[in-house]
Amino acid sequence: MGIIAGGCLAGWLAGACGLGSILGELTGDIAKGLTGAFGCLAAAFSVALVGMKATEAVGRNPESAGKVLVQSILGMALAEAIAFYALFLS
Repeated sequence: MGIIAGGCLAGWLAGACGLGSILGELTGDIAKGLTGAFGCLAAAFSVALVGMKATEAVGRNPESAGKVLVQSILGMALAEAIAFYALFLS
């Protein structure tokens, strides 16, 4: 594993709490670090909300579990895209 890959892995393992300080140290700008951290936090909340509502929908109508699963996976993937936009475009 190279130095860059090890650094990326260490950054991901640090979690969302230390993400702002890690990005701020890498770029030298705390505003970019906070933008990335809040973007990842928003993505985490939106994935949790999609999961909560999918569970609620299956609880109300168990026969639609397959359709709800597909829609919730798509919704979670789009919500996770927000995290990548926040990390790479900030």
